[in-house]
Amino acid sequence: MTERRIRIFGDPVLKTASDPIDAIDDGVRGLVDDLLDSVRPPGRAGVAASQIGVNLRAFSYNIDGDIGYILNPVIVETRGEKEPVDEGCLSVPGLWYPTPRYPFVRVVGNDLDGEPVELSGTGLLAQALQHEVDHLDGLLYLDRLDKENRRAAMKEVRESDWF
Repeated sequence: MTERRIRIFGDPVLKTASDPIDAIDDGVRGLVDDLLDSVRPPGRAGVAASQIGVNLRAFSYNIDGDIGYILNPVIVETRGEKEPVDEGCLSVPGLWYPTPRYPFVRVVGNDLDGEPVELSGTGLLAQALQHEVDHLDGLLYLDRLDKENRRAAMKEVRESDWF
C-alpha cells in the first residue's frame, strides 16, 4: 500500500494498451491498494494502472470525495455529442487543453471479488471515466486534441522542465 510515482509523458507504458486482468491474486490486490493510495492526494480525479507503470486494466477515481476503483473497465454507453472540456493529466504536468468528451458515460467492470461494477455519470465523473479508459487503451488526452491544440500542447511539452 503505497502512493506510487506517476509516469510522465514519454514513458512507453503510457502508450501501450493494458492487458485485461484474468485472475484476482495478491498482485492485483496490491495494485488496487496502490491505485487507491495514489489517487488520494488533492487534485487527483483518477489514476490508471499504466500511470504507475503497471500494464493492467484497472484504475482508481476520486470524484468529490468518492474514492473507488474498477477492474477491466469498458465504456458501454455514451450520450450526447462530444463537447470540449478543459482537461489536464498527471502524466503531462501543467498542461490544460479543451478535450472533446461525451457529457454522459457508463462504464462496466468488476471488483476484487469478481462482482460487477457499474459507474456512470456526467460532468467530472464522465470526463474522468473517459480519461482513465483512454489511459488503459494507450491514449493520452493529447491524442484527442484538435490539430491546432495538439501542436500547441506538444510545443509546451518540449519546452517544459520535466520533459
